[in-house]
Amino acid sequence: MLLLVGQGNPGPKYAKNRHNIGFRAVEAISDRWRFGPWRKKFASECCEGEIDGVRALILKPQTFYNETGRAIDEAAGFYKIAPASVIVFHDEVDLAPGRMRMKTGGGAAGNNGVRSITGAIGAEFRRARLGVGHPGVKEMVQHWVLSDFAKADEAWVATLLDALASAAAFLVRGEDDRYQAEVMRLAPAPKADPRGRPDPENP
Repeated sequence: MLLLVGQGNPGPKYAKNRHNIGFRAVEAISDRWRFGPWRKKFASECCEGEIDGVRALILKPQTFYNETGRAIDEAAGFYKIAPASVIVFHDEVDLAPGRMRMKTGGGAAGNNGVRSITGAIGAEFRRARLGVGHPGVKEMVQHWVLSDFAKADEAWVATLLDALASAAAFLVRGEDDRYQAEVMRLAPAPKADPRGRPDPENP
């Protein structure tokens, strides 16, 4: 079994925040692959289903973003899921809006949710990093991620979410590079963010 986790904060006031794009990603996957009903377990909202014949549990931790690791630890421990079979979808300020990069292991890079997960299960889980752009000033990052996407952003957000769900068969087969490439093919993003700064990975 795979564990697909979205990072976010619970409650309607956070629903459209940049920080909650992870929740929206796993919701899109659940809808696309017709997972079972959402239920409350493991300090989360969760649902089960299959993606291309691979059984998966989707988790939306209700512990708040910075304590995501607690919910993942409960679910992974219950089902005996190894870190390599845990895939976390989260916002990434160091990627331009609409970019997506897969990564396994590494540091938290200032993401307290990732730090919480690493503390709970170790660093060798898989990460789908979803670019939301950077406000340009370090002191503004917290306000930025806890603010809603601009209305103009919702078109690329919707396209990206659809691509993440449509290409998920590559993800569950462990083909992370192919998953990344297919998502970016289905949801191409501009090379510069709206403030004119280049994508640091594609200058």
